[in-house]
Amino acid sequence: MRPLVSWMTKSDPAILEIFEEAGIAIPPAVAEYNLEGVSKSTIKRRLPVLVDHDLLEKVDDDRGYYRITDRGRAYLEGELESDDLEPS
Repeated sequence: MRPLVSWMTKSDPAILEIFEEAGIAIPPAVAEYNLEGVSKSTIKRRLPVLVDHDLLEKVDDDRGYYRITDRGRAYLEGELESDDLEPS
């Protein structure tokens, strides 16, 4: 089961799933196009947070591309506990 911790929102797992499904680095606009019910502003606001917690990485500052990290994949597979996700 995927825990939601204090800094996470309900949209974070869906955002991570899009990046995992893509399997490549994508810009926020592609994530937004493929996510129903999650606004572009929410996605743009959440991406830096997911980067800060090492679930995504920004791979191109100029073009704004992101990709999922191994830690992000571990979260989606239910391999991380709540304690693993909270800042130390």
